[in-house]
Amino acid sequence: MKNSRAVLGLDVGARRIGVAKAELDTKLAVPLKAVLVDGTEFEQLQAIIDEYTPVVIVVGYPRNQSGDATAQTAIVESFASRLGRFKIDIAFQDESLTSVIAEERLRQRGSHTKADIDAEAAAIILQDYIEIHYGYTTA
Repeated sequence: MKNSRAVLGLDVGARRIGVAKAELDTKLAVPLKAVLVDGTEFEQLQAIIDEYTPVVIVVGYPRNQSGDATAQTAIVESFASRLGRFKIDIAFQDESLTSVIAEERLRQRGSHTKADIDAEAAAIILQDYIEIHYGYTTA
């Protein structure tokens, strides 16, 4: 395994999993893609992990506006426990309103797909995590 300083972020949904990446040197999260939830999602994630060899995977943690767990919270927790097969540290980061923010950012840039929104939301989740745990960007 190479000496990686990469971190991956995931926005887990019922149909797609948004994926973002950051290097801890630059502390800047960028959207990568959305992985379809079609029974091959763990194989698709394995390929991404093999490419970037992250030191941690940050998973968006859903809660309602009061901060309480939702039905989606249990789904995300179960999904995150299955990520254990990759033998990489898993961290959670609040994902409140990230999809709304992502859609607004993309709307300002022009046309976009739902997959673009998911990947952008993953980048927002990951950027929040990096800023909390590693400080602000140097860019």
